[in-house]
Parts: sequence; structure tokens; C-alpha cells
Amino acid sequence: QVQFAESGGGSVQPGGSLRLSCAAPAVTLGDYAIGWFRQAPGKEREFLAHIHWSGSPAYHANSVKGRFAISRDNAENSVSLQMNSLKPEDTAVYSCAIYSGGSVYDAINYWGWGKGTLVTVSS
Repeated sequence: QVQFAESGGGSVQPGGSLRLSCAAPAVTLGDYAIGWFRQAPGKEREFLAHIHWSGSPAYHANSVKGRFAISRDNAENSVSLQMNSLKPEDTAVYSCAIYSGGSVYDAINYWGWGKGTLVTVSS
């Protein structure tokens, strides 16, 4: 069974940057479109970004467009999320998963969720 391992989270001040990565050693990620989501305490899982297996097209939520960028390196079997200009409201657990079809914005259309990586933005 596929399960992602997300990494790169941590604590950062507002305006700072982090780069998250997700990997699934038992899976050839280049065969799949991948999505990034986040979940803050007491809130539903929120779509952030989606990338086609080839690297294009990529979609970003309006809430992070211009600040976050999804990318992939199929040779390295990894997908990344570069996060810049972080805000306190970006504090959440960030997870990635494999897209199975349907709306790219709905978490129900993804599988293989990992435990996520915690991002805390605070001064």
C-alpha cells in the first residue's frame, strides 16, 4: 500500500520560506499526478496545488497563488512545494497524495496520504 512521507516542515517567522518534499519509495511517482493539501486544527483539508505526472499543467489554490509553487523531479522520484512569504494563517499539517481522477480540488479524489509535515508560522 502506498503511503507518502512528507518532510521539510518546521517553524518559521512570517515572511519566511520553506520547501516541502514528498516521497513514496515503493512507487514510481512519475506515473501519477500529485496534489498537496493542508489541514489546520479544527478545519477541513484544504487544496493547495496539483501537478500532472509530466510536470505540466500545474494548478494552485488562489489562497497560495504567487507564494507557493509545486514542482516535481521524476528522476529523483519526488514532488516539492516551495512556500514563500509565509503567513501565520499558513500554519497547518501539509500532506501530499496521488490523484485518482475527478476534480483536482477535492481531497476525496486522492489516495496514499502520509502523516504530513507540520508548518508553524509565528513571530
